Amino acid sequence: MPEVRAYAAQSPTSGLAPTTIVRREPRPDDVVIDVAYCGICHTDLSQSRDEWGGAEYPMVPGHEITGIVRAVGRDVTDLAVGDRVGVGCFVDGGCSKGLCDREHEHWDLADLVPTYNGRDHDGVPTYGGYSQSIVVRRPYVLELPDALPLDAAAPLLCAGIALYGPLVHWQAGPGRKVAIVGLGGLGHLGVKLARAFGAEVTVLSRTGAKRADALALGAHDYHPTSDPDTFVRLAGRFDLVIVTVGAALDWNAYLRLLRPDRALVLVGMPDAPGSVSGAELLVQRKSIAGSAIGSIPETRRMLEFCARHGIVADIETIPIQDVAAAYARIDRSDVRYRFVIDMRSLDREPAP
Repeated sequence: MPEVRAYAAQSPTSGLAPTTIVRREPRPDDVVIDVAYCGICHTDLSQSRDEWGGAEYPMVPGHEITGIVRAVGRDVTDLAVGDRVGVGCFVDGGCSKGLCDREHEHWDLADLVPTYNGRDHDGVPTYGGYSQSIVVRRPYVLELPDALPLDAAAPLLCAGIALYGPLVHWQAGPGRKVAIVGLGGLGHLGVKLARAFGAEVTVLSRTGAKRADALALGAHDYHPTSDPDTFVRLAGRFDLVIVTVGAALDWNAYLRLLRPDRALVLVGMPDAPGSVSGAELLVQRKSIAGSAIGSIPETRRMLEFCARHGIVADIETIPIQDVAAAYARIDRSDVRYRFVIDMRSLDREPAP
């Protein structure tokens, strides 16, 4: 079984360091991918530090993977060596309980195999994209349209689909007013996608510091949430409010921004419980909901949409050797707007 170089956390406090991992020999329906780039998702920080519990070590993070096909199993007929592909947040499923179809496979958590910090159906630990290569079953490998560059497309495999899904489900488009709360790795893609759908886009951020950036990304308007008058001026304005920040907010204040029968949707993980007034939901039939990643078919549609509209992440590319510094900068919210690791930098590591 082949060994490949990778970066892994050995404990919640160890940080990431060079190591080697074992990848399986390709099976008939497998695709072997040389990893070119891997985006850094905030989930990588949380999981490697065991902030959510259940971490398994050694842990190789990374679920925003782009690369080149190096080999395919004998049953794979629609991909070839040299093709450009991507891998997102999960690498196998199954829906053994019959709860879903391919459009909702990612909801069946009992069968879902995460790209890292999980176990496959044989009980073998999964390792992510901070590595030289990865072996994935063909149904979970996504073809990358030619219009999407390998580096700036990597964050689309998580952050992109996280925003595309709710925009489609809650029908963002012409005549709709969408508010994006937070302008970070998720929020900046939310602005680009909502604008491409034809919606009127407003960014809500804590201070006025990111106004120019928001407008340059395509937002029509911008308001600081630290100004109490913002919630007065914007009351009842929006058809959809998407919260991309990982903080507990005054959900009632944000619900009051909605028009009747509209939704407040969380795509960021709140860092603490919050409370919601029943009256804010009942009187005008408003909803508060959540949305995470999307299915493989929906992710494929997202990639095609981004290719048509020229949407990629705004990125800073780094070598893997700078990953600790990148994590520290993410902790300080010091990135505009997404770090992407050039995994070819692993070649600089001395032979194990």
